[in-house]
Amino acid sequence: MLNINKTVENGKAVYTLEGKLDTITSPELMDDVKNVIGGVDELVFDFEKLDYITSAGLRILLAAQKTMDEKDGTLRVLHANDEIMEIFEATGFAAMLTLE
Repeated sequence: MLNINKTVENGKAVYTLEGKLDTITSPELMDDVKNVIGGVDELVFDFEKLDYITSAGLRILLAAQKTMDEKDGTLRVLHANDEIMEIFEATGFAAMLTLE
């Protein structure tokens, strides 16, 4: 299960995710991000309450980062736990993403 809380204001979208971002839960997030990303210059994913991420979730981050790069926007990932950080490091995402 994944709970998605989103705020969009002043060209900035913040997604606060809680639960697991996997094959089952990622389509909802992907659809929402696709609808929002065109209208923002900054995209933030707060992972403080995210327990786990799979390759499906990584694909969302990769696609969002590519879009933000193309439009000279920024994407940041906040509060990733140790397990998620290990996944980012093992997959090379730690070098591609802004992690705070």
